[in-house]
Amino acid sequence: MVESTPKRKIRDSVFTNLFQEKKYLLQLYKALHPEDGEATEDEIADITLKHVLVDADYNDLGFSVGDRLMVLVESQSTWTMNIIIRALMYLMQTYHDYFKRTNQNLYGSKKVKMPKPELYVIFTGERKTIPDIISLSKDFFNGTRISIDAEIKVLYQENERDIIGQYIIFCKVYQEQRKCYGNTREAVTETIRICKDRNVLKEYLESREKEVVDIMMTLFDDEQIYKAFENDIKQETAKEVARNKAVFMIQKGKITIDEIAEYFPELSEEDRKEIESQALQQV
Repeated sequence: MVESTPKRKIRDSVFTNLFQEKKYLLQLYKALHPEDGEATEDEIADITLKHVLVDADYNDLGFSVGDRLMVLVESQSTWTMNIIIRALMYLMQTYHDYFKRTNQNLYGSKKVKMPKPELYVIFTGERKTIPDIISLSKDFFNGTRISIDAEIKVLYQENERDIIGQYIIFCKVYQEQRKCYGNTREAVTETIRICKDRNVLKEYLESREKEVVDIMMTLFDDEQIYKAFENDIKQETAKEVARNKAVFMIQKGKITIDEIAEYFPELSEEDRKEIESQALQQV
């Protein structure tokens, strides 16, 4: 019996699943703003968007507390400055929804009210140098003054004392267990065991362990699907090039219909019949 394998980008679902609970969302906020000791769960509004940048849930998180609008985007294990664009697009869509939700008229003469934005990226991979701050102006336009800018704080440090650092530890433990056990249930259960022993996301993992295991084991591997799709596109493109070249060579008298299989073995019998028909029509 073939063992099911966990999704390679499992942190996507664990990230969103963890912070769906307001008590963990409050812990996240207090990790970012330890000076605000009076914030409560009732003040937090989860405004995470669905299907913003792709036709699927993505591991981005949005929430508001008082006059702050917080957006967290996860860069996962691969570092890219394109995360700035992703965060900026997410912010604009969040503001769009906010103005609609609060019935504010952007075309009226009265200045609208809007929460102050804060942008963060959580990086859970390995990199020799990680900047603390990235920005649209600095990283895309060499620091040139531009009409609109976005400044994003990068969160990457492991820290067992706050939930952001614990989440990063969880991701890195999972990466290590995957190296040992591959994409198997054992890698998942060992990750959970090690993290509970280290008091990393312990309450969350103990209360929702079965759910976490199920999430990690049953989510479709979008990376494999993407690769399969990409291979299909490449093969279809290669066949299209071969078909066009075969038609051209037949028209120029370089080869005959019967010689298509010899010169273009990647083409099927059906392809050859279509080429014959196309060549005859263009004579």
